[in-house]
Amino acid sequence: MVVNEDTLEEKFSLRLTLMNVFVVLTLGAIIIISVTTYIIAFTPLREYIPGYSSSILKKSATELAIKSDSLETIVRQNNIYIESIKKVLNGDLQYAQLNKDSIMAGEQLDPSKFNLEPTPEEEKLREQIDQEDKYNLFEKTSATQNMVLFAPTRGNILKKFDVQDKQFGVEISTVVNAPIKAVTAGTVIFSSWTLSDGYVVILRHKEGLLSVYKKCASVTKSQGDIVRTGEVIALGGLVAKNTSGIHLLFELWKDGYPIDPTSLIEFE
Repeated sequence: MVVNEDTLEEKFSLRLTLMNVFVVLTLGAIIIISVTTYIIAFTPLREYIPGYSSSILKKSATELAIKSDSLETIVRQNNIYIESIKKVLNGDLQYAQLNKDSIMAGEQLDPSKFNLEPTPEEEKLREQIDQEDKYNLFEKTSATQNMVLFAPTRGNILKKFDVQDKQFGVEISTVVNAPIKAVTAGTVIFSSWTLSDGYVVILRHKEGLLSVYKKCASVTKSQGDIVRTGEVIALGGLVAKNTSGIHLLFELWKDGYPIDPTSLIEFE
């Protein structure tokens, strides 16, 4: 009871019982639990409670993990290309027999062990495809997976592809300042002077194909440039002693293996 000391007038009175105390404490606990639950579930204040991480930190960690995976993939691909270029420049490699039907090094199988006769369904499908492609103006070459390769320069072949003699390309006769062109669209990954082969240009094309142009007198493209099919990338005319004359040494590589350029390109 609260009373006025001067007049002894009753101002406020409250009767406490066991039931009243229990009800008040129960309602207070329920209110506190409800407010705490709402703060933890629906407000940013939960980030200040020990044991709960920040949503911003989670988002940043996820983005960093994705970027790390992407960078690892890029680094792995670049290492593969660097190893292929080292093999091209050093000649430290193995030879894979490739032809116009494929530029992928495959397993050698004995065809006599398999039945290669077409079934009636296959014969019907072949006839249907022949009819569809009868008036197709573009020749499809599965060797380059829809890529068409053009000759980097026109001339006689002075020296043929010969792996046993470590001749990983063909020597094509050319003249001074003859334009050397890209066999197909690609990116310049090497363009510089070398002691053994003069100016050398290496292009990277789709499907991991590399084209190499050696014995150049000068270059017109730099590393990192993107070139189109038939675009001039260098000039021929390097004169060297003890050689078969002015020529271009042209090579094709796939996954670290050399390919005979004459199986894919007509030079003469």
